Amino acid sequence: MRIGELAARTGVSVRSLRYYEEQGLLASLRSPSGHRRYVEGQVERIILIQRLFSAGLNSRTIVDLLPCVESPSTATSEAAFERMRQERDRIDRHIEDLIKTRAVLDELIIANRAYRRELASA
Repeated sequence: MRIGELAARTGVSVRSLRYYEEQGLLASLRSPSGHRRYVEGQVERIILIQRLFSAGLNSRTIVDLLPCVESPSTATSEAAFERMRQERDRIDRHIEDLIKTRAVLDELIIANRAYRRELASA
């Protein structure tokens, strides 16, 4: 199938599909005229890639996980599990940082309210 059909079937833009190919997430065959051609299995691969992006993973991490899908084995499954666990830990640390940042912002909001009350009563 051509890139436009793959885009329509997956709900992913043509631009995104080209990006996926640049990042090594997706491969295409080329017609004699140079047009990208995809096999039926690419539809499910795009759906998986979209799910992985929705989980907050970047393209480099997704490339690290794909061997588990392409060549299933105990080793690739263990590697994918460890990589996903590392990403979850990274997200947890980011959430902790955001919570601290929000607490500082809350303090600034409280200080601003007090200052505005002072201004209004002056």
